[in-house]
Amino acid sequence: MPVTPETRPSLILRLRNPQDEQAWAEFLEVYEPLIGRLGRRKGLQNADVRELVQDVLISVAGAVERWEPAAERGTFRGWLSTITRNLTVNLLKREARHPRGSGDSDFQRLLEQQPDPSCGTTALFDLEYRRQVFQWAADRIQHEFQPSTWSAFWTTCVDGQSVEMAASELEMSRGAIYVARSRVMNRLREVIEQRQRE
Repeated sequence: MPVTPETRPSLILRLRNPQDEQAWAEFLEVYEPLIGRLGRRKGLQNADVRELVQDVLISVAGAVERWEPAAERGTFRGWLSTITRNLTVNLLKREARHPRGSGDSDFQRLLEQQPDPSCGTTALFDLEYRRQVFQWAADRIQHEFQPSTWSAFWTTCVDGQSVEMAASELEMSRGAIYVARSRVMNRLREVIEQRQRE
């Protein structure tokens, strides 16, 4: 699998200006759903997820001007993952001290089942980031393809259906399925790489 593009340095620089609404809109488009999914995976309720997203954005806004890329300090996405993980843990701890009525008396058990924050959280954050970037790019290019081409790609590459089954259902040859997949994947790569260069 190709390496997922890192957040564009130009966007990070633009985030330092709180008045740059376009930069913040771009940032939110990719990271807000990602942060929300991570919060829900950790068992946060919808209101807590919204609070987590807000807290992460406030933290990023307050610290992004001090963030500098450096190999020993890691990537921007890693930094953002750490912020998200720490704020999620803070929310879960606060819930444990002041639990809301959730209808579940086993909330403490839920907290105890949470994995060690240092284990795999960055990998999970990276996976969610790749999913979000893929979805962003797919939304932008779908209209460029015939519905049959898009269906051939989606059913085999996203839904995981076999080429043989997709060919039968879509009434296409196996070769046409492979060509459709290749065309869409190449265009996805182009869009993601172009976005990274901007």
